[in-house]
Amino acid sequence: MIHVCSLSRLHETVEDTGARHVVSLLGDEARVERPTSIAPENHLWLRLHDIAAPLDGYIAPGEEHVAELIGFVRNWDRRAPLVVHCFAGISRSTASAFTAVCALSPQRGEHDIAQALRRASPTATPNIRIVSLADKLLGRDGRMVAAIETIGRGVLAAEATPFRLDLE
Repeated sequence: MIHVCSLSRLHETVEDTGARHVVSLLGDEARVERPTSIAPENHLWLRLHDIAAPLDGYIAPGEEHVAELIGFVRNWDRRAPLVVHCFAGISRSTASAFTAVCALSPQRGEHDIAQALRRASPTATPNIRIVSLADKLLGRDGRMVAAIETIGRGVLAAEATPFRLDLE
């Protein structure tokens, strides 16, 4: 299972869930202290900002970031949970969790996964750039983007409550 949280809830979420793998989605200006229970090789830090289009001074999510995410989750042994976090647990992390489930459960429909995401987190507002890049890389023919568009923007919040998204 995949757990999603904010940076401020990272350590408690890893401890509470027994996770052994972490994906961090933050720009270089953020400081991430890897939980001690996470081996360095089990921590993927994708250095990017929460933007949907290139903007001077910011790192837009790129195909290389999403390809690295997909490779990391495909190598995750799934014996213990995976935690995905960004600064607020609302956009980059929810897009990445959605991507992970689409990558690991190719038989599962995109709309089903998007609806499960919405049920799990009323604040989820997945970064559409990450979703569209993943859609292309996974060969989902626009269905991932369409599924996220159907759930719309989540409830406005400064920080999300941690939640779980199942693979099946």
